[in-house]
Amino acid sequence: MNEKQGATELIQRVMVGLGAGWVLWLMLILSVISLAIMLERAWLYLSVSDDIEGLMRDLNKFFRNNDLPAARKRLEQSKSAEAAVVIAGVVEADRGADSAEHAMASASALQKLKLEKRLAFLGTLGNNAPFIGLLGTVIGIVGAFQELAKSSQVGAAGSAAANTASTLVMARIAEALVATAVGLVVAIPAVAAFNTFQRIVKAKLANTDALALALLAHLRSNESHAEATAPPRSRRGE
Repeated sequence: MNEKQGATELIQRVMVGLGAGWVLWLMLILSVISLAIMLERAWLYLSVSDDIEGLMRDLNKFFRNNDLPAARKRLEQSKSAEAAVVIAGVVEADRGADSAEHAMASASALQKLKLEKRLAFLGTLGNNAPFIGLLGTVIGIVGAFQELAKSSQVGAAGSAAANTASTLVMARIAEALVATAVGLVVAIPAVAAFNTFQRIVKAKLANTDALALALLAHLRSNESHAEATAPPRSRRGE
């Protein structure tokens, strides 16, 4: 029992000695990293955006005219992530719809990795920042109770010492509350940015699927037409 009390007192002394200040500094560093990721991701999504509805209309027109070179040229003019995927299918179009589909699936996977890069950090920070702040709160509360114990011991010694101890108790409580607030301030923007960016990624992937299906429909239609108009094979022995 004495060993457990000794270990508890040691942990308490370490926690109170360090204080909650290091938690606040950690939260500040994490908030700077989080803000940098938000700005970088926002810039990336803006740089790979385009008028997808207009691109779809142009591609459908070229596909109806069976003009794949013009479709490829139009896709190369687009800076969107969706166009980067469909170009891979157009390049492999001469090898058939299956080859184009596989090429676009590979390109789509690469684009997804590019678009989702660093989002896991925002999600993790948003989920765990309140707990980090809570850790600072617990440390502050432990320190406050320790100062409160000291104030009860010195209360009979004099009012001046008691007032000093009370001031230290209030300071510890204030530090604890600040840690909780900072944790929430860091977590809320991170969660909001994570959810927003996830919706953007899902929208881009959905647009990619729509453009890819338009290309595959054109290629498979051409293949079906070619099979229907091909001359029948000669029978064996004739």
